[in-house]
Amino acid sequence: MSAVTTPAPPSPPTQPAKRQSPGPARSRPAHPLLRRLLPLVVVAVVLVPVAAALWGSGAWPSALTADVKTPLDDAYGWVVRNRDTNPVFLYFLLHLSNWSDSSVSWMTSLLVDLGWFPVTLGALLLSWRVGGLQSRRGLTLAGVTLGAFAACGMLGMWEATMETLALMAVAVTVSAVIGGLLGLGGGLSDRFQRILRPVLDTMQIMPAFAYLLPLVLLFGIGVPSALIATIIYAAPPMARLTALGLRGADPGAMEAAQSLGATGWQRLLTARLPLARKEILLGLNQTIMMALSMVTIASVIGAGGLGEEVFQALSTVDVGKALAAGIPIVLLAVWLDRTTAAAGDRLGEGSGSSAVRLLHGRRGWSLTAGVWAVASAVGAALLIEEWPEPWTVDISQPVNEAVDWFTSHLAAGVPVLGGTRTWADGFTTWVLDPLRDGLTATPWWLLVLVAAVLGLLAGGWGAMVTAAAAMAGVGVIDVWNASLDTLSQAIAGVVVTLLLGFLIGVVAARVPVVERLLRPLLDTMQTLPQFIYLIPVVALFNVGRSAAVAAAVLYALPAVVRITVQGLRQVDPAALEASRSLGASTFQQIYQVQVPLARPALMLALNQGVVLVLAMVIVGGFVGSGALGYDVVYGLQKSALGTGLTAGVAIVFLGLVLDRTTQRTQAKAGPG
Repeated sequence: MSAVTTPAPPSPPTQPAKRQSPGPARSRPAHPLLRRLLPLVVVAVVLVPVAAALWGSGAWPSALTADVKTPLDDAYGWVVRNRDTNPVFLYFLLHLSNWSDSSVSWMTSLLVDLGWFPVTLGALLLSWRVGGLQSRRGLTLAGVTLGAFAACGMLGMWEATMETLALMAVAVTVSAVIGGLLGLGGGLSDRFQRILRPVLDTMQIMPAFAYLLPLVLLFGIGVPSALIATIIYAAPPMARLTALGLRGADPGAMEAAQSLGATGWQRLLTARLPLARKEILLGLNQTIMMALSMVTIASVIGAGGLGEEVFQALSTVDVGKALAAGIPIVLLAVWLDRTTAAAGDRLGEGSGSSAVRLLHGRRGWSLTAGVWAVASAVGAALLIEEWPEPWTVDISQPVNEAVDWFTSHLAAGVPVLGGTRTWADGFTTWVLDPLRDGLTATPWWLLVLVAAVLGLLAGGWGAMVTAAAAMAGVGVIDVWNASLDTLSQAIAGVVVTLLLGFLIGVVAARVPVVERLLRPLLDTMQTLPQFIYLIPVVALFNVGRSAAVAAAVLYALPAVVRITVQGLRQVDPAALEASRSLGASTFQQIYQVQVPLARPALMLALNQGVVLVLAMVIVGGFVGSGALGYDVVYGLQKSALGTGLTAGVAIVFLGLVLDRTTQRTQAKAGPG
């Protein structure tokens, strides 16, 4: 019996042994990659020699360019000549422009006429009510609000602050309505969501400057262009998060509502929308922050307010005046961010005991409104509308004196260290110049091919075609060298951002104390509009490409650090415990366990870093980054719309190239 049964057990292991043989296990993972690359290699082998023979191997050949500046300039001239006679302008765009101008003017007049005391008190009571009338958070939020509005007045920026708030109020209201309706359609309809997603992707890839140029073409310089650009720029987060919240509604709750006989509208109003409230409020928070960022940038086309004060100060390298206008922008951003975040966190809270029921719900809002009306009437009667002149403080002169001292003592000539401006010059000489020269010296067809390969590896054939076409597009519209200059700055900024972001993220993920210390700093940095980052880099590095790259690194770093920390913290603790039990060192745990398992999050951090760096490098045109950023600023300031719009299109093309070559699709990321 034993002689018969003993040979039987060896047979099952033979099948696993065959499956785990060294040959197939090594070759199989390469097969999908080879299948992806083989057609591209064949096409490259055929087309590259032909392209090199016909058009050379240097910069983009002039034979493959198209003159788009002249038609754009002609279009701008036609718009200027026909703005008062064409029916499209008379019966649509003119009404839209008039509505924009009158809405912002009415809101500005309302805030200014109310006076500083009612406005400050109203903001304070609103923040206190949203944070909780009987909670420590409500008192803290009220204190932050009081400090923010008091600082705006003390710095002599009260009227400019009211202009910015007025434009913000109108833009956020319209953006929230439009984004909410789009998100509603995307959340309820799969077909609409498939149509909406690529549109929102493209809108969020486009840098802020790209929105300004076509609107200037239609509406000219002024508030209407700034308002409509802000509405378009700020609507996508609301649409995305509304759709996300509606699609993520609890299926059990929806099924229960349907089983009770609720109609589609009843299920939407009583179940789906209430369940999506947190996502909708998060979308509102993001819309507010993006609107503030865009309102600040739109000062270059006549938006007025605090952004115009910063822009004028940066134009004359007046760091003190720029800081005086920048501080209120920062404080407004912090106030708006904290207030909307508190509203989202307090959703669903109960009313507590009956003794404090007066402070909750409609009673709480009625009490807040009543207190504001009485106190505002008394304050308006006793105090003047404008911020009192004796209460203002001029910080521009002391700040400029401090900057002058820094420039003379620390910017250059420091033993061993050299100084910040010495570093900036060295970074330009040893990094930016060689990188730009290397890109411009590379054959044009090779850069297009590299973009195609990276797109194929990241996202498949669709991403490959988009990346290659966009890379070729910057040559076709005849801005090849300027685009490569901007690309060199973006690449340098991305490399520095990723090195710092991944290093800081790994340390913060491993050491909780570091993460807790970094959190408020990252929160503050993520609320700052783009313009604000230009102020410290001008003081430290002077104007130039290095200053633009430094601002881009500061702007993109918080997102990279946050995503890295979140990805590393979500790694399965059992995997880390297993590596520890096997004697792995800290470095081995990070490199061999956490980083591979967090690869999707790290790829997302890479993608976000790339997009944010490119957006900020373009804004660096205000501080001497040159290339496409300079062309956009020149086009806006000199009404050279052909130059500006061409540069804007090239920026969109570069954004598509960088996004498609760094954003892994779900299908691609999944197996890995």
